[in-house]
Parts: sequence; structure tokens; C-alpha cells
Amino acid sequence: MPTNAELFARASRSIPGGVNSPVRAFRSVGGTPRFVARAQGPYFWDAEDKRYIDYIGSWGPAILGHAHPEVVRAVQEAAVHGLSYGAPTEAEIEIAEMLIARMPSIEQVRLVSSGTEATMTAIRLARGATGRNKIIKFEGCYHGHADSLLVKAGSGLLTFGNPTSAGVPPEFVAHTIVLDYNDSAGVKAAFAQHGKDIACIIVEPIAGNMNLIKPVAGFLETLRSECTAHGALLIFDEVMTGFRVGPQGVQGLSGIKPDITTLAKVIGGGMPIGAFGASAKIMSNIAPLGGVYQAGTLSGNPVAVAAGITTLKLLAKPGFYEDLSKRTRALCDGLMERARAHKIAFSADCVGGMFGVYFSDKVPTTLAEVSASNIEMFKVFFHAMLDQGVYFAPSAYEAGFVSSTHDDSVIAATIAAADKVFAKLNA
Repeated sequence: MPTNAELFARASRSIPGGVNSPVRAFRSVGGTPRFVARAQGPYFWDAEDKRYIDYIGSWGPAILGHAHPEVVRAVQEAAVHGLSYGAPTEAEIEIAEMLIARMPSIEQVRLVSSGTEATMTAIRLARGATGRNKIIKFEGCYHGHADSLLVKAGSGLLTFGNPTSAGVPPEFVAHTIVLDYNDSAGVKAAFAQHGKDIACIIVEPIAGNMNLIKPVAGFLETLRSECTAHGALLIFDEVMTGFRVGPQGVQGLSGIKPDITTLAKVIGGGMPIGAFGASAKIMSNIAPLGGVYQAGTLSGNPVAVAAGITTLKLLAKPGFYEDLSKRTRALCDGLMERARAHKIAFSADCVGGMFGVYFSDKVPTTLAEVSASNIEMFKVFFHAMLDQGVYFAPSAYEAGFVSSTHDDSVIAATIAAADKVFAKLNA
């Protein structure tokens, strides 16, 4: 049986950095990545057969826990009939109708194969529908690795961004304005200066890529009112929050309707899928109806769609989100209580099945506040929890996820493990 270290060394010879997505490499926390051998419910087992309570859940999709029997059965039954057709299926219509029925802002939806593809196309759609070029995004919000979104803010409030990835020409981000999340004044100033040229705002309505950061009162309302006033479109990137924080995503919780919504993760039940949707009028700009081109051989993949349909049906059971929210809150409250008992500066927050933990006295509301927390203590905490058999996100800038299989005993075991770790941190 190979060890995690042996597998990582082997992987590093054939895969850049030894991983197929950067955060998996443990670079921000140090140490050796765990190579997963199998997963079930709230747990996974690594290559050395050590069991972990899993709080990343494939970064959100595993809301029903790993290898849910009904989802697995749906995938098996779909696979028997073929893995991909490159032609339409009835199941694509069914999942589209489910998404339209549940998301307040969507009248029509196009399926794609990833969240990155969904956000990339949503921006292209916004530009095509408005005839404008500039976009607004917020530092700390991640919307996939499309060129125009790999950008960091300049030195001034309205300074256009500079690429944060090699291989992205400066010209590709020249039309991207980067502002601070939760800064309503900055949004108003940007529209005052560039309003007639702004095609859209794209935002994580609850951020999950600078840890969990909720919008402050009035922020989402400002985005909506400024876009409406200036003829720009508002894109809610609900790739992470869609069906994760509630049955209608953030737009259901907030009552604010975006013009375009992007989805992924939960809607595939763990299989690769994405989607973007809007009003029929906006979607009429997409080929073959309009001039905004988007295509994909694996769009509407029958196996992924089968997993998604089954997952969405299970999420519709009465009380599902109430139970999920209760367990996630119990986790956060328990961690905070144990940290305070050991006089550790620590806070936690959650919404639905998403949560964030921060080594700071209060819950952050900005990327700067997350960065000002005790990142070094988080690294120690992360590895100590690994030793206790609990797997949190290997970065202080990532949200965590609870599934419906994280029952009271799993939450209690996590809090008990954290109690031991906090005691050592304060020793």
C-alpha cells in the first residue's frame, strides 16, 4: 500500500505540482496532501486507510454526503445507456425545468460542463446583450480561471486590474474594474465614472473564496440599484452558493434578483456540470438564437445530468435545509465555545451548509480582515485537526461545507477533536 508521501512524489513527476488543482497541493499550509482512496457519507479514507471527517465535500457538491446510494444508482443506470451523445436528451429538459422552477431569476438556462465555463459565458453574454466592454468584479471573489477574471486590483479605488496569472496579456484585463467586496461607496463611484461603459457586475453574493464572507447590509441592494440605473447587468455567481445555502440560493435568501445566474457543483451531485440562466430576453442573445457564441461537446452530459436531477429531487424533501443549517450552526457554535474556553482568538460563521472559521476575534467582512487574521495559527490548527482525523480546507481563504450525513455524532466528534487542538494551541 503506497503512502500519501509516495503518491505525492510519484504524482509530482507526471503532474505539475503533483495535483490537478492548485489548492490540493497544500502549499498554503505545508505538508503532504492526502490522496483519497474512497469516500462514504461524511468521511473519506486516504491511501494509508486513515479515515477523516470531510468538511470540503468536493468543495461543495457533496451536500448529500459522499456516494449517496440514490445518486450512485442514477449514475450507474445512465452510464449503461452511454456516456455521451453530443445530441439532446429529455433529461436535459428535465433538469433545466427544475432549475427554472427553483431559481427566481431564471426563465431559460444553458447547461455547460464547469463553473468556469458558466461564468466565462455569462460575462460574454452580458457584453453581447449590452454592447459594452467593461466589467466589475471584487477582489477575493473567484469566478474561475477565464483570462479576464484572473486579475488583482490596482493601487487606487478605480484603478483597472493587472493580471495575476502568467499567460494573461494585460490587454485581456484592461476592461476589468476590481473593487473591494462589501464597499458600496466604491461601486457607486465606479458607476459615476464609467457607468455608460459597464456591461455587468459579477459577484459571489456570499463569498466562499476568501473564506466565508457574507454581504453587509445594503451591499447587494446597491449592486442591484446601480446596475438598474445604468443599464448594466448583475451576475450572481452562485456556483458555490446555489442550492448550498438554501433552496433558491442567495437570491432566494436576499430577495434580490440578478439578471444572470451561474450554477455548478451541487446541480451535478459531484459530476462535472455547470449552467447559466437569465430571462428569455437576455438568453435570446445566445447562439443559435443570437450572436453570442457558446458550445460544448459534453454540455448536458447524460451521466452528470442524471446525478444532478437525483440530487435536486432529494434536496426538495421537507426540512432538508432546516436540518442542514442547524447542524452547520451547531458546528460553528461548538468550535467557538471550545476556542473561547481555551482563550483562543477565534470566530466562525455559516449560512445553510457553508461555514467559515477564522482565527480572529470577530467574523471578517472583507478580504483585508481575513488576511489580518492569524493565518499561522490556522496552519497549525489545520495539521493538528488532520492528525485528529478531521479534514478542513487546506487554506485560510476557503469556506467549508457540511453535508446531510454530518449528523450530531459527527459534529460532536469534530468539536471534541478541536477541543484537544485548541488546548495544545494555548499550551
